Order: sequence, then C-alpha cells, then structure tokens
Amino acid sequence: MTVGTNSSPGAADAAGAPSLATVPAQPPGPPGPEAAAPGQAGPADPAGLAALGIDPDDLPDGLVVADATGRVICFNSAAARITALAPAEALGARIERALPLEDLDGRRWWPLTDPYGGLAIRRGQPERNLLLPGGREVLVSARYVRSHPAGPLRRLVVTLRGTEARRRTERSHAELIATVAHELRSPLTSVKGFTATLLAKWERFTDDQKRLMLETVDADANRVTRLIAELLDISRIDSGRLEVRRQPVDIATAVGRHVQALTANGQAPERFLVRVSRSLPDLWADPDKIDQILGNLLENAVRHGEGTVTIDVSPTSLTNAAGKTEKGTAVTVTDEGPGIPEESMGRVFTRFWRGSKRGGTGLGLYIVKGIVEAHGGTITVGRGPGGGAEFRFILPVGAPAYLTQ
Repeated sequence: MTVGTNSSPGAADAAGAPSLATVPAQPPGPPGPEAAAPGQAGPADPAGLAALGIDPDDLPDGLVVADATGRVICFNSAAARITALAPAEALGARIERALPLEDLDGRRWWPLTDPYGGLAIRRGQPERNLLLPGGREVLVSARYVRSHPAGPLRRLVVTLRGTEARRRTERSHAELIATVAHELRSPLTSVKGFTATLLAKWERFTDDQKRLMLETVDADANRVTRLIAELLDISRIDSGRLEVRRQPVDIATAVGRHVQALTANGQAPERFLVRVSRSLPDLWADPDKIDQILGNLLENAVRHGEGTVTIDVSPTSLTNAAGKTEKGTAVTVTDEGPGIPEESMGRVFTRFWRGSKRGGTGLGLYIVKGIVEAHGGTITVGRGPGGGAEFRFILPVGAPAYLTQ
C-alpha cells in the first residue's frame, strides 16, 4: 500500500505494520482539522480501510486520496498503473498536479469542479470519461468527505478505472447489432419479395411455382425465428436468467433422434458412428436444452467437418462447485475434417466466432457453452484422433435433492 502519513514510521514498524511511503512529517501540536474523530479514518489510514482489513493495493480500481489541504496522502498500485505515475512522485503533491485531468473538450477538470472551494453541499462527482496527459482516457469519480454536512472538505477520494472493459462491451454490442442486422436483412428481403410477388401476380403462377415460393418464405421465416431465439438465449445467459427445467433424459435416445433427422435431410447414414456405453448413470436435465446442444454440435460437425462423425456417450465423473466428485455423462462429437487451428481454440466459445465462411451467426457455440454451464457441466474443444474437431461436454447427474437423500 502506498500511503502518505504523518505518523512516525518507527512506531508503525514497531507495531508490526508494513512500511509505508510517507510525506514529510509535521511537528507535533494540538489536534487540527486532520485529527480523526472516533470511528473515522485518520491520517495513517486516509481511506478508512484498516478497520475492514483491506489494503488499498488490494483494490481493483485506482484509489487517490487528498487531505484537507489538497495534497495526496494515498496513491495505490492500481492508480500508479493507470496513470503511469510513480507513487513517490504523487504523494505529497497537490491533487491537480498528481492527476492533471481534462474533460473531452480539453478543459482542466479540477478548476471546473473546484472540490475545495465550491458549494459545500456537494457530495462528489459521478463517474465520467476524462483524459490523462497524452490523451489516455480514464473513468473518474470523486467522493467529498466532510466532517459534518455542509462542512469543509476533510478528504477528497478519487477512484480511477481504465476504459478497456467498457470499450470491449461497447464493441461486443456493436458487433451484435451488426450481425443481427446482416442476418435479418437477407431472409426478410426474401420474404418481402416473394409475398409481394404472389400478392401482385397470383393468377400468373402455377401451383408448383406458388408452392416453391411459399416454401422459401417458410424457410426464411424459420431462419428469422431461430435468430431471435438465439438472441433471447444470449440475453438470458449474460444476465444469469437461463432457466433449466430438469427431468429424466435418455441422452442415447436423443443422440439417435438427431442422427435420424440428419439422415432424413439427405446425409448418408454411414457417415455417422454412434457408440453408447451400457452403464450410463441416470441424467436429469432440460430435454429441450439437451436437444439444442446436440443439434448445434452435430450440425457443426456435418457442415464444417468431413468424413465420419463419431458420437461417443459414456459415464464419467466431475468435480462440482462444492469440490465434491459426482457421477456424470460425457458426450464427445468428433469429425474427420481439417479441425480447428490451435490459435483459434481459445476463441471457439466466444460470440461471433466462425470456423469457416459456410454460414451461421457465430452464436451457436457461445450458447452451447452457456447451456452446459447452466447445468453445472463443462465443455471443451480439441483435436480428434483423425485430425478433425472434437467437442466434449460433461453433464452431472443433476438429480433432485429428494432422490439423493
């Protein structure tokens, strides 16, 4: 912790406290406005964190504290990292010199806010984007600590945060909007075109032509519906509101059903190899969500992979959130295609990742991971024996408590 203090360093060391960076000591005298009232932060603990057992350097955000005279008495390691200023240079300096902040219009922030000379009823400044020297953007908020309401400022507490996380969130939202707009444009254009043509020239088309147009409209409407469902799933996953309605699930039967659907749509039956262990534990899961997982993984294997698609279902065990080992079921889907490059393995389950240019929104595997984790399971990706992609997810038994007691 990098804190300026007026107390004797020797006394602190004698008490076993860590050595602190200090500002020049003041001669002893009667308590002034800096003396802390009982239960309040004192000069050696400007942020008032000692009573909570917290070191300012443990805080994830930058913390800068100035005393009643406007001089910096606390400058934690996060603040040093964000500002690229050594703590020794900041401690004891005026706050406006240690943090020469400007707003986005280039105006100096401290004269604008005037924490020491402005209205005494103010309690602080809300978080806003400001600029450090060199134009680096930082999120800054301030709290005015007073001895009593409308009294003089006793402490100025400033928090600093980098803008990287907010930038990433904004980029993610922009990418989501762009993807949705792109994915909606094509099917909606088709739906609009065919319905307008049918309405305007119904009598000119044969029954077969009408059927073809209506089938195209139906397929595009299903595509829009699927995209909307994916967006709703993402919203629930990100907000932690994805509901899992558990009931007994025969996962081997579910795998067989998906394979039959793919062969009915034109895939060769010999392209699929299903291997199911006979000693599978009972599985309690949401059957609709399990279908969503299997459908996505098998569709990816067929669309992006090559050769035989192998589905292995076997018993396994996993460690739950409480650190206990419990029974589970593992499902592995492997193809014989080119596989996923090593440098892309870490991005497979992120939004908008696409293994190829063969269609898709890039949201499916992100949703699959969210569903598996909502069941308390795990999912991994790797390279299969034949060099193709291998996806393996493990689900715990998930039986209700009344069945396990």
